[in-house]
Amino acid sequence: MNNTIELNNISYKYPKGRKVFDNFSLNLKNGETTVLTGKNGSGKTTLTKLIMGILKPSFGEVKVFGQSTASLSLGSIGEMVGYVFQYPERQLFSTSVVEELTFPLLFKGYNKEETMDKAEEMLEIFDLGKVKNSYPLFLSYGEKRRLAIASVLMIGPKYLILDEPTASLDKERIDALSEVLDKLKKINIGMLIISHNKDFIERHKDKVLALEGVNYE
Repeated sequence: MNNTIELNNISYKYPKGRKVFDNFSLNLKNGETTVLTGKNGSGKTTLTKLIMGILKPSFGEVKVFGQSTASLSLGSIGEMVGYVFQYPERQLFSTSVVEELTFPLLFKGYNKEETMDKAEEMLEIFDLGKVKNSYPLFLSYGEKRRLAIASVLMIGPKYLILDEPTASLDKERIDALSEVLDKLKKINIGMLIISHNKDFIERHKDKVLALEGVNYE
């Protein structure tokens, strides 16, 4: 089975704007953490949207685990690649934490007991048990961040994209998040992390992609 996300000679230009990528290629592997850095406007978010199929390259091809995004629905890509937004409240919509975790699977007809068991596991891993009946938008920022990641993992993706995951988190919560990411790496989930936090980058990086030209470190 193919365990890579491939961007093969892609080009992309903003509508009525400058070209961001020109004959750009990149391989992202399961079990490997790539940190994406660069100034605002360098194309970081654009790159993640190209991977997720939200944007389409004008030339070249994006393949997710052997399948071209051109032939996949956004939902199909989302089941393989989980995307955690910089602002987690943008992806929280349910009336309680436990509903946030279980709704997508129950909506698809998954077994209720198995879904609840998986949700309880996520509540424990992400230290959300005490707030499981709380309204998600009333949570602290750190709790929202952990819930957003947990809800994405409920779907069972093979790869995660995290946009500025340490934003507005104190050191204690960053350490807690790092422990969770370490656990995910141990079960071979690959990650692309957009970050400017130097300590966080040093802890998690396998490689760093700096979008400014484009070059590798």
